[in-house]
Amino acid sequence: MTRTVVLGYTPNERGRAALAEAIEEVRRRDARLHVLNTSRGDSAVDPALAERGELDELHRMLAEAEVDHEVVQHLGLEPADDILAAVRATGAELVVIGTRRRTPVGKLLMGSTAQRVLLEADCPVLAVKPSRG
Repeated sequence: MTRTVVLGYTPNERGRAALAEAIEEVRRRDARLHVLNTSRGDSAVDPALAERGELDELHRMLAEAEVDHEVVQHLGLEPADDILAAVRATGAELVVIGTRRRTPVGKLLMGSTAQRVLLEADCPVLAVKPSRG
């Protein structure tokens, strides 16, 4: 079975920071990168869902990095469920996700994809936050 790293990707600074770390981990592990971009689809414009140009840029960056990869985009799924399903399906040895600071009330009201993945994944999870400068 091919060694796999799963990346939960969003087209923002958190996603770019997680992407950079995932590329390093894939190189370190001689693994394949399985990139997921998922949206619940509960609004007309979801900033978590990459547009065609953003996906093209993602493919270009991964090709330039010479990383064996697959990019999958799903609409209508809960991101944590999608990431956890990909971990099981690929037998991933690592998940990389971007994180953001949320208040306790924000987590309660909105849930936390990162928290669910950290607690439920059957493999190590690398939570990445963007550097401040």
